[in-house]
Amino acid sequence: MNCPLNRTPELPPPSSTDEQWMLHAIAQARKGEGLTRPNPPVGAVLVKNGYLLAEGFHPKAGSPHAEIVVLTTAGGQAHGADLYVTLEPCSTWGRTPPCTDAIIRAGIRRVIAGTTDPNPKHAGRGFQLLREANVAVSVGVREPECRALIEPFAMLQRDSRPFVTLKLGMSLDGRLADMYGRSRWITGAAARSQVHALRRRVDGILIGRETALQDDPSLLPNPADGRTPWRIVLDPHGRLPMQLKLFSDAHRQQTIVFLGPEAPEPYRKALETRGVNCETLPTQNGRFRMRCVLRALGARELLHVLCEGGGVLAAALLAENLVDEAWYFIAPKLLGSEGRPAVGGPGWPLADAPNWRILDVQMLPPDVWIRARPQREEE
Repeated sequence: MNCPLNRTPELPPPSSTDEQWMLHAIAQARKGEGLTRPNPPVGAVLVKNGYLLAEGFHPKAGSPHAEIVVLTTAGGQAHGADLYVTLEPCSTWGRTPPCTDAIIRAGIRRVIAGTTDPNPKHAGRGFQLLREANVAVSVGVREPECRALIEPFAMLQRDSRPFVTLKLGMSLDGRLADMYGRSRWITGAAARSQVHALRRRVDGILIGRETALQDDPSLLPNPADGRTPWRIVLDPHGRLPMQLKLFSDAHRQQTIVFLGPEAPEPYRKALETRGVNCETLPTQNGRFRMRCVLRALGARELLHVLCEGGGVLAAALLAENLVDEAWYFIAPKLLGSEGRPAVGGPGWPLADAPNWRILDVQMLPPDVWIRARPQREEE
């Protein structure tokens, strides 16, 4: 029997099931979140006679896919091995050659995939080519987790917009800031650490004009771990100060400003001179339609956008049914009726109020973290 190239005590034992190996591949894929746009994060492991030969993930667009990473690592030992991959191997030329060709050439015995590629160019075609080459194929192992990995990619394929996560850090009585507009810090260090982890997973972070003006945020994850998500701000009238971090720090070329037709042309040119990306969208009563904003971000191939404020922007996204998941961080503080509400706007009558499914509740002392999704008609 060939010796494994890499075997450590924490790896699954030789009797590991397909599901256990797929969980290992999913853990690899998570390492690429926030780096792969416009591609989805994908992880793979190569197993032979119950031992791990290689593990890897897709690091960024234009780089080798996860399958190629593990095949290259294993070399000739890949012949007769089993390949576990979170997503159907690609079967067409893009920035890189098709993975199916490399898998067949390597003599892989069996491919175990988590889910089918939602890209119509690939969907099912890779599996068909592998089977025609006498490679055994199993599909659907740990499929819910593998589908969750590529939700943002699937959203872009299906609706030409990014997946949207709304983050709200609020008081116990649902306030984002006090009566003076101060919000630092409503939540504690553990909650803020979780937000930075989420920032590392996304492709862009979206805020409204008031949040930019009041907080002057950098919107950068800390630590960055190689991530530089786009910073996106809505400023229909073009009035935000040039001194803001978004327009003046070392990452200003990673800032996108959406301006309305009414924004002064000299203002736009001044931003562009600094390297800031400007895009003009139509407005209605001085506001953008959020679906237009998201479609514009989809055209830039952003997969996952995090909305970090404020309450007016949250209300606009919710009103257009564009929030796919919400993270609520609730601090044990009371700010009263004059504090800024977590969701602005006129609200909804009780009979028409949006319904949500609570997915997870965790303590991040002293705060509570609630993860929820809208209960949509198709569910």
